[in-house]
Amino acid sequence: MLKVGIDAMSFYTPHYYFDLNHLATLRNQPNQKYREKLGQDKMAVLAPDEDVVTMGADAAYPLLKKVDPKDIELLLFATESAIDQSKAAGIYVHRLLGLSSRCRVLELKQACYSATGGLQMALSFLKEFPDKKVLLIASDVAKYGLGTLGESSQGAAAVAFILSANPRLIEIEPESGFYTEDVMDFWRPNYREEAIVEGKFSCELYLRVLQKTWEQYKELSKRDFSDHARFCYHVPVPRLVETAHQYLLKINGIREFSEINCEEQLGAQLLYGRIIGNCYTAALYLSLISLLENTKEDLSGKRIGFYSYGSGCTGEFFSGVIKPDYQNRLDLAYHQKLIEERQALSVEEYERFYKFRYPEDGSKLLVSDYKKGYYRLIGMEGHKRLYKSIEDA
Repeated sequence: MLKVGIDAMSFYTPHYYFDLNHLATLRNQPNQKYREKLGQDKMAVLAPDEDVVTMGADAAYPLLKKVDPKDIELLLFATESAIDQSKAAGIYVHRLLGLSSRCRVLELKQACYSATGGLQMALSFLKEFPDKKVLLIASDVAKYGLGTLGESSQGAAAVAFILSANPRLIEIEPESGFYTEDVMDFWRPNYREEAIVEGKFSCELYLRVLQKTWEQYKELSKRDFSDHARFCYHVPVPRLVETAHQYLLKINGIREFSEINCEEQLGAQLLYGRIIGNCYTAALYLSLISLLENTKEDLSGKRIGFYSYGSGCTGEFFSGVIKPDYQNRLDLAYHQKLIEERQALSVEEYERFYKFRYPEDGSKLLVSDYKKGYYRLIGMEGHKRLYKSIEDA
């Protein structure tokens, strides 16, 4: 059987962040509240000259050095932070990256799940056309409103994948459990910039769908919990992942599990999430990169279980096997530099960035130049977003 999966991955997060201890002080909450309640330390914040397009292009930029761009015949852009009701954000990325005109481009939406949906679609494409490559991008901004209960679980990031036959990073296995139900735990009508969240209900659904998808997967694959070296979960907040892992242990009859065990099994994959925050479609795969780049264990040949959840809701449990020599496919130094060079925002800067709005009347706006990656949103004119590569500046 032809093996298909992830050949390379990279992520991008904005150059600005807001410390959640400062947020606690601002909102008259105890220091360390968000670390204790959410498992979160910082949240990434977009500057006005960045959006899901620039983040997606920045995430994909390093990957083009690892593949012939002419081989990419499918670009899938997963987001729930769409900038247009008609034109796919991936079309802008396609131009910025200089990809071939012989390329299908689609935008995918189903809350935080759509990158996984795109992954499964892409793998089917690769089985039919094994000499081609797929560029999959998950790019999102989590916003809940200043002073709201969800403010502390905001964030922003993008993850990009090169998917291929005979992958050199992770072979995705064919067995999968998936589940869909029409529920209202999280949604954002077209007329709102911030999401509406039924927090407790959404957490309950997250766990319920985990059990349903795991049981399907287990039956189809004939694998047990012990057949997996690690588990990666969708990460709305790290504390929910810790709860989910405990729940998965419980439904598999594993009772003895301490906080030390939890840190050993989940610490590496939650490291980036704790300092970036929620990034919706990208969150599961940011945790995968975090695991591969930060665990001390050699995961070559090991199986990873993946749980993807998107409110509304759709969930999926699947697995992948890490390939030998996978470390040489990672960009640890690049990602660490990206994180280390981030700039902390003051309260005034954080609220100014958050309140920034693009014109909705077609008027012209030139956006100030902030610290950024390879691409930026330079402004708007005639209801059009204008993007530029820094190399072209």
